[in-house]
Amino acid sequence: MSITGSIVIYVIIWWIVFFSALPIGIKHDDKRFYNNLEGADPGAPKNPNIFKKFLYTTFITTVIFIVIYYIVSNNHFNLREFIK
Repeated sequence: MSITGSIVIYVIIWWIVFFSALPIGIKHDDKRFYNNLEGADPGAPKNPNIFKKFLYTTFITTVIFIVIYYIVSNNHFNLREFIK
């Protein structure tokens, strides 16, 4: 696997894991807005913990990528062999 291919695979996996982790642990404000406040969405999360999710995503993606890299580099999954 080339360095460019490795980076592309890592980034794709990172974004998939990040978007999957975004809704975890989200709590929104249950209060009803009696005043008409502009710019305040009642469905917006109180504290989305983006930095924590960023770190978890990076760790999980690194583990997944290491497994994929091991499988590909040791020819356990080789598409050229399947074609023959």
